[in-house]
Amino acid sequence: MDQDSSDSLIPYDEIVQEALRAVVGRVLGEVEAGGGVLPGNHHFYITFKTTAPGVQLRADLRERFPDEMTIVLQNKFWGLKVGETSFAVGLSFNQRNAELIIPFAAITAFVDPAVDFGLQFQAAASDLEPTEHDAPENDGGTTAAPAAPVEDGSNVVSVDFGRKK
Repeated sequence: MDQDSSDSLIPYDEIVQEALRAVVGRVLGEVEAGGGVLPGNHHFYITFKTTAPGVQLRADLRERFPDEMTIVLQNKFWGLKVGETSFAVGLSFNQRNAELIIPFAAITAFVDPAVDFGLQFQAAASDLEPTEHDAPENDGGTTAAPAAPVEDGSNVVSVDFGRKK
C-alpha cells in the first residue's frame, strides 16, 4: 500500500468523531431516562460552538459567548431532552432561566471530572483552535473550578487526525 493514510477516500476522522459524539448522546440519554438526575458525584462540562448550525440560545448569551461556551450539568438543570442529533436543557444564567438546544455536532468537549473522563472533538465547522473564554457561569451548586485537562491520557480520548491540504 503506497497510498498515505491521510489520502484515504474513507473519512475515518469524521466517522470516529461522530461515534464519539454518540457517546455523549448515550450518556445524556441515560441521565434523561433516570429522571434527569445525575447518579453519584457525576457532573458534566460541555463545551460547544455557539455559532454552529442548530444551536439555539438567548441572544444575550450568544453575544457574551460569540464563539464557544461551556455549560455545567450538575445541580441546577431541568428539562433534559435528548434526541438523535441534539439535546435540550434548561439552565439558569445570572438568575435568569434559559433553554438551550445543542446539536451533538456543535460539541467540542465533554468532561465528567468525577471520574476523570473527557472527550475532545474537532470543531465541525472549522479547523480553528478554540478561543479562550470565561469560565462557565450557569448557577452551579459548587465553587470548584473545572478539572484541568488530563495530560497522561488516562480515561481521556482526544482525536486529532491530521489532514493534507
